[in-house]
Amino acid sequence: MRKKIMAAIMIATMTIGIVACGSSKDNNAQSTTGETAQTETEQITTVTPGKLTVATSPDFAPYEFYSVNEDGTPELAGFDIALAGYIADYLGLELEIVPVDFDGVLMEVQTKSVDIGISGLSPDPKREAIMDFSELYYVGGQSFVTSKANKDKFKSLDDTNNSNLEIGAQTGSIQVDLANTYSSSADIIQLTKVTDIVAEVLAGKLDGAYIETPVAESYAKNYPDLCIALEVPYEGAEGSAVGVSKGNDALLKGVNEAITQALKDGTMDEFIATANEKASGEIIEGLLDDNK
Repeated sequence: MRKKIMAAIMIATMTIGIVACGSSKDNNAQSTTGETAQTETEQITTVTPGKLTVATSPDFAPYEFYSVNEDGTPELAGFDIALAGYIADYLGLELEIVPVDFDGVLMEVQTKSVDIGISGLSPDPKREAIMDFSELYYVGGQSFVTSKANKDKFKSLDDTNNSNLEIGAQTGSIQVDLANTYSSSADIIQLTKVTDIVAEVLAGKLDGAYIETPVAESYAKNYPDLCIALEVPYEGAEGSAVGVSKGNDALLKGVNEAITQALKDGTMDEFIATANEKASGEIIEGLLDDNK
């Protein structure tokens, strides 16, 4: 059963950033005990009164993952989680995180079961029918990864377009589109979790896979036999945005205000640095129920 985790986020830097820069009082946001929070003059309606409910897929380090504490306790971490906390604080709301798989993030936002989805989402035009997108808060890139043993087989993306190859991509992601674009002759294998994709590549069951560059870099640090073989051009929105429940214009405005502030005052840079540091330690990627 899916767990809802109240986000008492452990990242010290995030806490500092929120106190210093995300105060709802400083940003004209007011907490309420009713159904809305207020930024300036617009009322924000949320799924649960007084809370910002956020769907995320915690298998996407350094965006979102579980960091294992010294006592062995896993806690949600990553710069998406830190940003979610910052946005909630900015809006004067309590943060509630709903961990699901990536496909589930899209569904939760589409059905308006949550207020926002934050999971390294690229604002792909195909998704605009089911959610609204914030401004970009992070600009990354796309990569083709493989095992170090197979790296020499892939000198260009043309080498991935072979009917004898099995190429992986995460279900519901833009990486599926990239695989279908550059490796259309290959057998495209869609898996729910990036963790499983990496495991299949390392086991030799997949010849390679399309993964977002920061995530690929994080996995490569933790799995030395994995390598980034190629950079992948992407003509869509090259970056990550927050997915907002369709038609909630006041919430979208508030999210954009928070993102603008976090980028302007350097808090987002702190979140990214902390997430990268934690991602290099002991982590769990994927839903906790799946890792028992």
